[in-house]
Amino acid sequence: MARRTKEEALETRNRILDTAECVFYEKGVSRTSLEHIACAAGVTRGAIYWHFRNKVDLFTAMFDRIRLPMETMIERCRDRDPDSDPVGTLRKVFTLVLRETVRNPHRRRVLEILYHKCEYIDEMGPVMRRHQEACADGRRHMEQSLRGAVALGQLPAGLDTRRAAVQLHSTITGLMGDWLFMPESFDLEGEASILVDGFFDMLRFSPTLSRGPGPDAKSGN
Repeated sequence: MARRTKEEALETRNRILDTAECVFYEKGVSRTSLEHIACAAGVTRGAIYWHFRNKVDLFTAMFDRIRLPMETMIERCRDRDPDSDPVGTLRKVFTLVLRETVRNPHRRRVLEILYHKCEYIDEMGPVMRRHQEACADGRRHMEQSLRGAVALGQLPAGLDTRRAAVQLHSTITGLMGDWLFMPESFDLEGEASILVDGFFDMLRFSPTLSRGPGPDAKSGN
C-alpha cells in the first residue's frame, strides 16, 4: 500500500509538472497562477503545495527535468574522452545540446519558456539568479576545456580562453534562442555539427581572439 501511495504521489507530481509546462508555454510565466495550473491538471492547489513551495519552486523543478538528463548525457560524453581530446569533446557536447533542443519536445518547450516567455521580475528573481549561476558555471567549464586544448596544441598558444569561452557560450545559447524564435529560418538539427565546427575554425584562425589588450585599450579610450 505504501509503495502504491508513493507511486501515486509521483504520478501526481509529474502530472503537475507536465501541465505547468503547457500552461507556462501558452500563457507565459507572469500570467500563470498556481490556480491555473491546478485547474488544468485536475488537482487542488493543496496538491500543488504538497509537492512545491510556490510557483518558483514548481518552475525550477520543471526546468530541472530537462536540464539534469542533458547534464548526465554531457558527463557521459566527457567521460569517454576525459582530457585527451578537449576540442573533440566540446564539439560532441555542443552538437548534442543543439540537436536535443530540436529532438526533445520537453526540452524545446521549457527552453522556449525560459528564453521567450519568462519575465525575470519580482517573484522570478531566484530563477534569474539560478540561470545566471548556471551560465557562469558553464563558461568556467568551457574555459577549462579550452585551456586544455591550448596545452595540447589543438588551439593556438596565444588564444585568450576567457574571451573564447564567452563567445562560445554566446554562440550556443544564441543559436538555440534564434531557432526557438524562428524554427523555420534554419535547420538547427541538420546543421548543428557544421555550425559548431565553424566556431572552432574561428578560434584557430582569428587574430582578434588572441591575448592582448582589448579594443578600448588599443584606441586609447
